[in-house]
Amino acid sequence: MKRQTVPAAAAVDHQPAAMGVAHRRTWQRRWSGAGLLSLPLFLFFVIPVAALLFRTSGANILASLLRPEARQAIALSLRTTTVTAVLTIILGTPLAYVLARRRFPGWRALDTLVELPTVLPPAVAGVALLVAFGRQGLLGGWLAAIGLPLAFTTTAVVLAQMFVAGPLYVKTMAVGLAGIDPELEQAAAIDGASRWQVFRHISAPLAYPAALSGAALTWARALGEFGATILFAGNFPGRTQTMPLAIYIGFESDFDVALTLSAILIGVSFAVLVLVKLLLQRSIDA
Repeated sequence: MKRQTVPAAAAVDHQPAAMGVAHRRTWQRRWSGAGLLSLPLFLFFVIPVAALLFRTSGANILASLLRPEARQAIALSLRTTTVTAVLTIILGTPLAYVLARRRFPGWRALDTLVELPTVLPPAVAGVALLVAFGRQGLLGGWLAAIGLPLAFTTTAVVLAQMFVAGPLYVKTMAVGLAGIDPELEQAAAIDGASRWQVFRHISAPLAYPAALSGAALTWARALGEFGATILFAGNFPGRTQTMPLAIYIGFESDFDVALTLSAILIGVSFAVLVLVKLLLQRSIDA
């Protein structure tokens, strides 16, 4: 009886296919295991948000929006966080450039001091701002003497937000600037471009994704700021009461208002993050 043999060419043709099937199966097993391991933390992130949105109805949102204190808190939060983001971009970009491009004695200390507000407890941040810019503070007394009191004003809200959220933009922008190939900037300088022209036409466009991400993080963190704001700016409706402060007051007096403002805060934050991701993807595709 003759043994059937497979031609060598056929064996060669089937070998890559078999290897591809085995590779896909291995990849699927790995991803199934990773998916199962990632599920608990993912659900932990999602369930509280879903529960809050489930408890909030459209009628409650409309009723809360008709209340003047809720509208004032929403308007104040959107206004102050936008000002905070703009000022942080203007003032933080030069600092990010220094951190990314300059190395000098004390550079690490400077870098650490910039990061410090992000890890401070919010209450500590509020107390620090108060003893620095309050009426009896290091600089606040002098500012009050010339007619520029800061504590417990709308300006204090912006300062509190910048103090806790601004470092997010600075560090993100510094990482983006540090990742640019120096040869591109050197080539532009050799061609006669000034430092400002190099930054405007080379560095800034290449660091755009980092700048956008940092600005979004700063805006979102400022929108949720609570501890430093209540200590340094107070909780005055229409003047310093932001959405987180209104949620805190609503939690004690009217839980429906707290739920509604929380849902609005989640929706606004989610929309901003999605918009940023779309803009980043568009810049990558371009």
